[in-house]
Amino acid sequence: MSLRLCSESGSGIFVSVDGPSGAGKTTIVHHLAQLLVAQGEHVYVTVEPSAGPIGKLCHELTETVSGHALACLYAADRYHHLVTEIRPYLAAGDVVISDRYVVVQRFDDIAPDFLWQLNEDVDRPDLTVILDADPDVISERLCKRGPHNRFQLMSGSSHTEVAYYREAAKRLVDAGFEVLRVDCGERPPEQTAASIRDRLLPLLATSKAVRS
Repeated sequence: MSLRLCSESGSGIFVSVDGPSGAGKTTIVHHLAQLLVAQGEHVYVTVEPSAGPIGKLCHELTETVSGHALACLYAADRYHHLVTEIRPYLAAGDVVISDRYVVVQRFDDIAPDFLWQLNEDVDRPDLTVILDADPDVISERLCKRGPHNRFQLMSGSSHTEVAYYREAAKRLVDAGFEVLRVDCGERPPEQTAASIRDRLLPLLATSKAVRS
């Protein structure tokens, strides 16, 4: 992934929230957005796969397309997403929160180096949040809500996915990303969102100083 911060091309702040299925990403993103709006920030929430035309293809084809082809499709959506949504809102000074962004498509036995190279020119978030939790807790949540895709039907998928995200977090840190790992398994999503908000405060202060 690119080492160019999104905020270097605008005055907004780009935050990505990633983690294994069942970690509560969407709920945490919702609470984080509410907290930031309450303190006067302009917030734009988005998601990957995106709601754009390539993102819709990702949703439609995830069950039937696999391996390198699916990884390339997701990368294409990410690049298009940056151009059509993320960068314009950052340029307007918004806090952009993406529900999923980091590339962890390892279930189809795709090598990490291939995924890294495929996405080497996407923008680096100002803060990359990686949610972590006990895989048994996550597995129980998935059983209650039901699987959303073929990956979640695999035996031991929660344990595997947690391991992939922990591996990704280490690689991102080694590459110079600003990474916040949050254990969200034993606390309410509001508390997790508040801890992310607190980590963002210095970045928000710097952004406001640049705008003024």
